[in-house]
Amino acid sequence: MNDVPKRRSIPAVRALASFLAAWLAGVGPSSRAEPPREIHNVVVYAERGRFAGWPANHGIWSWGDEILVGFSRGWYKDRGPYHHIDKERPEEHLLARSLDGGATWKVERPLPAGVQTGAAGMRHGLLPAGPGEPDPAPLTTPLPLTRPDFAMTLRMEDSNAGASRLYFSTDRGHAWSGPYRLPLMGQVGVMARTDYLVGGPSECRLFLTASKANAKDGRPFCAETTDGGLSWRFLAYIGPEPPGYAIMPSTIALGPDDLVTTIRRADPPHSWIEAFASHDGGRSWSLLGRPEPDAGEGNPPALLHLPDGRLCLIYGYRAAPFGMRARLSGDAGRSWGEAIILRDDGGGRDLGYPRAVVRKDGSVVVVYYYHDRTGPDRYLAATIWKP
Repeated sequence: MNDVPKRRSIPAVRALASFLAAWLAGVGPSSRAEPPREIHNVVVYAERGRFAGWPANHGIWSWGDEILVGFSRGWYKDRGPYHHIDKERPEEHLLARSLDGGATWKVERPLPAGVQTGAAGMRHGLLPAGPGEPDPAPLTTPLPLTRPDFAMTLRMEDSNAGASRLYFSTDRGHAWSGPYRLPLMGQVGVMARTDYLVGGPSECRLFLTASKANAKDGRPFCAETTDGGLSWRFLAYIGPEPPGYAIMPSTIALGPDDLVTTIRRADPPHSWIEAFASHDGGRSWSLLGRPEPDAGEGNPPALLHLPDGRLCLIYGYRAAPFGMRARLSGDAGRSWGEAIILRDDGGGRDLGYPRAVVRKDGSVVVVYYYHDRTGPDRYLAATIWKP
């Protein structure tokens, strides 16, 4: 009887020795290596024969697990090297809403403000510039910038030397007021996409693209209002006028006056993403570098400030293998890690234009347009990923 416990203790001792060796090597339960990165892709909107695109032009907003994103819907048409949307048929501006942190989505047609609430003096829903869209009017009542359910979207009327307009919502994008005229602020043209930072009840900064001196696309700049949008003033260009183009900023605030923005750059045949910093609230900017030195044929960035302090840059990669990528910075954009492939199953160059938000659990939800190798239709997709 006395030898039975001794024989049974040998495996236990060996198991304990193995556990201690693993623990000392840094792979035991108390010091486990970082688990594999989990990336979850979902379809936001897809319909046969349709083109869905360009969240970066429209904007994204979030209220906890509720996420709202804007996009364009048209009809698919093979246009060779261009976006595969049929220019001879109508384009719609739609919204997609998730109530579960990006896992599922429902497409909505935005309504004119006042339709659901009965409010007077509201003007129109979201429509592309053109037939059926009323002329933008001056804003006469300050924007309710700090209302919890406020959202604003900025739209350009022409891709080069045109004007721009804004709409706003006070009920999380269910109904919209607008369009309201955005002034040129001394520029030949202003090609607005949605990139703004609210600084207070009456203060907001916009990050826009201006026409270059030759009236072509484009050069980024910062503007601000201190009276709730009743007037806007030019603050500064972001970088010198480029020989090619510098467009489509995506901006975050690290502090009241500390800003970082990323810019889509191209000087054909080269395309890349640049980062700039401002330490005086957007009145001057300095070049940080090129977070992505080669974006294929080029794609606009989506920049986020993560809860742990890092910056996260997401963009479409328009070269084989086509897809979506990200980079991380731990020093406020001065240096960046290697590219992280979120997906590389793209069917070609017509993809990207992302906008992204961070959930309360630290996960990133990035929405973009995409087409894979299963067919030609362009659809709206989302990737949920925890850096």
